[in-house]
Amino acid sequence: MNSLPNDRSCRAPRRRARLASLAFLLALAAWSPTHADDAGAKKILKTMSDYVTGQQHVQLTFDVDIEVITPQLEKLQFASSGEAAVSRPDKLRVTRSGGYTAVELVFDGKTATVHGKDSNTFAQVEMPGSLDQIIDRLRAEHQVEMPGADLLLSNMYDELVAGVIEAKHIGRGVVDGVECEHLAFRNQETDWQLWVELGPNPIPRKYVITSKTLAAAPQYTLRIKTWDTGTPLDAKTFAFEPPAGAKSVEFKALADVSELPPPAEAPKEQ
Repeated sequence: MNSLPNDRSCRAPRRRARLASLAFLLALAAWSPTHADDAGAKKILKTMSDYVTGQQHVQLTFDVDIEVITPQLEKLQFASSGEAAVSRPDKLRVTRSGGYTAVELVFDGKTATVHGKDSNTFAQVEMPGSLDQIIDRLRAEHQVEMPGADLLLSNMYDELVAGVIEAKHIGRGVVDGVECEHLAFRNQETDWQLWVELGPNPIPRKYVITSKTLAAAPQYTLRIKTWDTGTPLDAKTFAFEPPAGAKSVEFKALADVSELPPPAEAPKEQ
């Protein structure tokens, strides 16, 4: 015989759900930052920025997670990994591989190259200048998005705090076994957080950007896994040699440089 709606077997799961929801709401209501001070958070951010921009050569590896919201309001997360080499003031090499693309960006101080490894096509443009200039121009002129590239700019601190309306030193956390200072910042369109390694090497270990203008608040997360400033980098590191069979195309013809799947391959509602 079917159980009645008020049967004990039905009440128990509902009671547990209510208790779990209540506990969550109480946690939200009771929590407050350990150090909700604007000056303290910005001081740590400035120390990190000065340290990072003061490094002549940097090699690092990273993981990236990017969230998207489908038309059905389903939140999906896409993951990729990569490595980067930087030689200030004007050389950069970044590779990134994910489930939908393998792409490489090379800048030797004069020419920027974006290579889609899956299609073996590459686009090049002459744009001599600094790292700051190449990052800005690739974004503005060729729609090459690099959310984490703010951490490479020579004026990193000024760029990061521009538009900030609230800053907090949340406390401390651990990222991949490394103790970090946890900072949180807000501006009109995004909330963003940084976890900065404690000690003599205050590098950014984790960087999270949360959109406040899109439903379900999708996030971009960058985790820096390794960081090396002791290995010299020569010009060969930043020289692009087209692989066998590679085809030169216009930037708009590069088909496989996004971190996301093309619309035709995106999961569909059944």
